[in-house]
Amino acid sequence: MHILVVEDEPNVAAFIKKGLQEQAYEVEVAYDGFTGKSLATQNSYDLIILDVILPNLNGIEVCKHIRVQDKKTPVLMLTALGTTDDVVTGLDAGADDYLTKPFKFRELLARVRALHRRHYVSEESELLTIADLQLNLETKSVTRSNKLITLTAREFTLLEYFLRNKGKVLSRLSLLENVWEVNFDLSSNVVDVYVNYLRNKIDKDFSAKLIHTVIGMGYMLKDTGDL
Repeated sequence: MHILVVEDEPNVAAFIKKGLQEQAYEVEVAYDGFTGKSLATQNSYDLIILDVILPNLNGIEVCKHIRVQDKKTPVLMLTALGTTDDVVTGLDAGADDYLTKPFKFRELLARVRALHRRHYVSEESELLTIADLQLNLETKSVTRSNKLITLTAREFTLLEYFLRNKGKVLSRLSLLENVWEVNFDLSSNVVDVYVNYLRNKIDKDFSAKLIHTVIGMGYMLKDTGDL
C-alpha cells in the first residue's frame, strides 16, 4: 500500500513514516500544504494521512483540493484540535476519518487498516465475469449468455474462487483449502467430483469451454478465446 503523509512536524512525520514502513507500507512525506496538495493531486495513493495545521495551505483546504478530482482515496486527518466542530469541519471537507493528537501508533495503524479495508470492499465489484459468464455476489446468482444457472452453495463458492483466480492454474490442494477450508485426505476425489458438477452446469451446453484441466497440476478457468 502506497501512503502519502502530509505533516509539518519532522519528528511526528518521521515517527509515522518509520512505523508504517515497518508494516511494509510504502510511504512518501510532504512537510507543507502546497507540496502535499501537489503530490496528492498528481500521483496515485492508496491512503493519505493529512495534518490539519500546515504551513502555506492548511489541511482542510488541501483535502478540498484533493476531493475536487479524487472522490475515492481515503483521507485520515490528524489534528491537535479535537472539538466536535473541528471534526465536522474535517469530515465536511472530505476526510474519511479523524485522529486527534497525541495518539499511539497502534491506534493510527488500526485506522489505516480499517480505511483501506473499507475502501477495498467498496471498490470491489459485485460482478465477477469471464467471457459470457457472470456471477453476482449480491444476488448470489450465476448466468451464462443471460441464461440463469442454478448452483448449490458449494458449487457457487467453487466458481467464485475460480473467477477470483481466472487464468491461474489451481491445484487440488489449493481448491480444498480455499473452497472447503478443511484438510481432506489428498487421495479424495471431492475436488474432481465438484469440478465435474460445475462443468455440467456452466460448460456442457455451451460451445466455448471455460474450465480446463491442466494435466498433473490441477484446473484453470480461462476464456477459450484467450487460448
